Amino acid sequence: MNKVLLIISVFLLSSCLGMPESVKPASDFELQKYLGKWYEIARLDHSFERGLSQISAEYSLKDDGGVKVINRGFSKEDNQWNQAEGKAYFVNDVTQGYLKVSFFGPFYGSYVVFELDEDYQYAFVSGPDTEYLWLLARTPTVDKKILNKFVAMSKARGFNTKNIIYVEQ
Repeated sequence: MNKVLLIISVFLLSSCLGMPESVKPASDFELQKYLGKWYEIARLDHSFERGLSQISAEYSLKDDGGVKVINRGFSKEDNQWNQAEGKAYFVNDVTQGYLKVSFFGPFYGSYVVFELDEDYQYAFVSGPDTEYLWLLARTPTVDKKILNKFVAMSKARGFNTKNIIYVEQ
């Protein structure tokens, strides 16, 4: 079994479908606009992504109305691409940026889009608590203003922004 998939599985086994009290899902969320490729620009560090660069996520519609998730990153240490395939479903209303994602069987973790560009060019995403945080974008780099907004909004919501990692794309 792929090392990354195993580590993601352990993460999901220990996670839940909650969200930080300070985080509210984006409203007027449109899945069709969210589908496609996103680049990971910044994140809080976790073992399931540690050592990876060029990280991306690809979202596509599943036949059952859910979302197919392909996470991919390059391990310089192993000199190879690691990939994990998962699935996501809305927790409440389809117009809320609040989904549950699974990379292993019936075990799900929260995926909360709490800030979303009106043109769907960048998204700030939380997990079930303030230990999980990502900045995703449609391009491998973003303007400094977006990075500053990400840090400010995340800090205001209780995330430890001193530990943010900027992903090498």
